[in-house]
Amino acid sequence: MRIVAGSARGRRLLAPRGRGTRPTSDKVRGAVFNVLGQFFEGGAVLDLYAGTGALALEALSRGCERAVCVDDDRAAAVAIRRNAEACGFAERVEIRREPVEAALGRLPRATFALAFLDPPYALGPEMALPGLAPVLAPGGLAMAEHDARRPPASRYGALALADRREYGDTGISIYRLE
Repeated sequence: MRIVAGSARGRRLLAPRGRGTRPTSDKVRGAVFNVLGQFFEGGAVLDLYAGTGALALEALSRGCERAVCVDDDRAAAVAIRRNAEACGFAERVEIRREPVEAALGRLPRATFALAFLDPPYALGPEMALPGLAPVLAPGGLAMAEHDARRPPASRYGALALADRREYGDTGISIYRLE
């Protein structure tokens, strides 16, 4: 697993040992950024169920200003910190080691231009999507990764489905804050 494009292109990323983390593949990550936009001009990114932090780090590499990564697993938090340091982004990444649902209630409002949700497939993004709208900036985007056979709903309050793609068993649903 590596950073696909931008200032940290080619940088290899560490993943926690065991089966608790299912990192987004380079192929899917590249496809997601083809849909979202190749490069960004600043803005904050939120990575929920961050695992390795690969999605947030990819966004930073492509021009986002800062990132908040949320994961309640200790090994994931260590991997995110090491990956951020290896990419030269340590000062731009905040790691919150807590459950996603708790973090959503404590994050600053209307802050994030971009949010990623990559929960375990058994859990699905439905747990976090309803609480995401308050932390997104106006017009913000949220990308939810899920089992392609179980796509989430097309609307969660002010979040409306803008695009949906499938890459094998992996589904990607992109929502826009209206």
